[in-house]
Amino acid sequence: MKYLATIAAIFLLAVSMRAQEADTLATKSEVQAVKDAVDGVNETVLGMLPTLQALAKIKFTGYIQSQFQVADSDGVKGFAGGDFAAGLHQRFHLRRARLKMNYDNDLTQFVLQIDVAQTGLAIKDAYISIKEPWLRTFTLTSGVFDRPFGFEISYSSSNREAPERTRMYQTLFPGERDLGVKIEAAPESGPLSFLNFKGGFFNGTRENTVENDNNKDFIGRLGLSLPFDEANLSVDGGVSMYSGNVRSNSRAYWTMANSKFTVDSSLTNYGKYAERTYIGADLQLTYDLPVIGGMALRGEYITGKQPGTAASNSFYNNGWVTSPAAGTPLYMRNFAGFYINYIQNIGMKNQFVLKYDEFDPNTDIEGSSIGLDNTTSANDVKYTTLGVGWIYHWDANVKFTVYYDMVTNEKVYSGTKTAALYPFTNDLKDNVLTVRMQYKF
Repeated sequence: MKYLATIAAIFLLAVSMRAQEADTLATKSEVQAVKDAVDGVNETVLGMLPTLQALAKIKFTGYIQSQFQVADSDGVKGFAGGDFAAGLHQRFHLRRARLKMNYDNDLTQFVLQIDVAQTGLAIKDAYISIKEPWLRTFTLTSGVFDRPFGFEISYSSSNREAPERTRMYQTLFPGERDLGVKIEAAPESGPLSFLNFKGGFFNGTRENTVENDNNKDFIGRLGLSLPFDEANLSVDGGVSMYSGNVRSNSRAYWTMANSKFTVDSSLTNYGKYAERTYIGADLQLTYDLPVIGGMALRGEYITGKQPGTAASNSFYNNGWVTSPAAGTPLYMRNFAGFYINYIQNIGMKNQFVLKYDEFDPNTDIEGSSIGLDNTTSANDVKYTTLGVGWIYHWDANVKFTVYYDMVTNEKVYSGTKTAALYPFTNDLKDNVLTVRMQYKF
């Protein structure tokens, strides 16, 4: 029995050692298989690396603004997201739906932004930018992009506290963009790092309109930025200039004199260029109020000369015609406008907004003189707008805005015989309430 027990023990030990050897071989085989798989993945990743690095340079952003609006009366013509259709004073409205792609290769950028709205598909941005590699201070940009003037143009609609830009900006810079080339100078360090400049030459025909003359418009802004970190205060501002021309395609050329338009019908007016000049100044203050939250105070003032028509005081550009009698006559107006905007954060999620703006498209005439003769029109009427709003940030992507525009127009000559001017003998009922929801990523 003793020998049988010894033999059994040796047999069991041999079986155990054989099993361990088999397990070791299996483990080595499994480890090798895993190693081969990892090596395969590494080879695949290395092969995909150039593609992954290129994809990492692409950034997509976008936002959608859906809103409901109520106006004081049917068919309000205004600047709260476009005119109301005749016979209605309330609407659901898809104001903006934008998708932007930015390919950032450090010193070069490719940017394309489209807008999908109720009116159709439109290009908002399409440009390339190149930064010099030595000082990293100067940037050349070419394509369709924001006109480099003032503050409100380049302040994104997704970040702006008021639903729309002021009447002044919508009149002088409809669409905000143009096709051209600009140079920016923004030192990253050194004694001039508080200064920045951007300026360039543009078609002067808006973003989606082809060039129709040989003239180019200059637009530029010289800005400064002064942070006072210890006082929780920052000051930014700048001065801007727009210098361009609009071709006259008619012998009739209208200018203001003694509170009315007078016409010059010289044949030499055909083909002549009328001066379009804007001069502006802007200032932005931000301050972190204890307990309540941050506040911002912004303001701009613009004055200048605007070539328009009898039917419009807005940004205008004449196309070529074959006869001096076939073109639309130009009406020259001196204008002035400004706005003041106060924003107060209440905690982390709420903001109170108060905004006042004024735009006078024709500073050479008072409201009481508009309509005394048949040369002036509603396009010479001054407007003021007081906007009050509240913004609630639901989360990092969604915000709700409730905003009320109270619009007041200059009252024209009470005895006017012009049917189109008669409603302006009183204040129009054109206030607008906007309730908006925005999603941004």
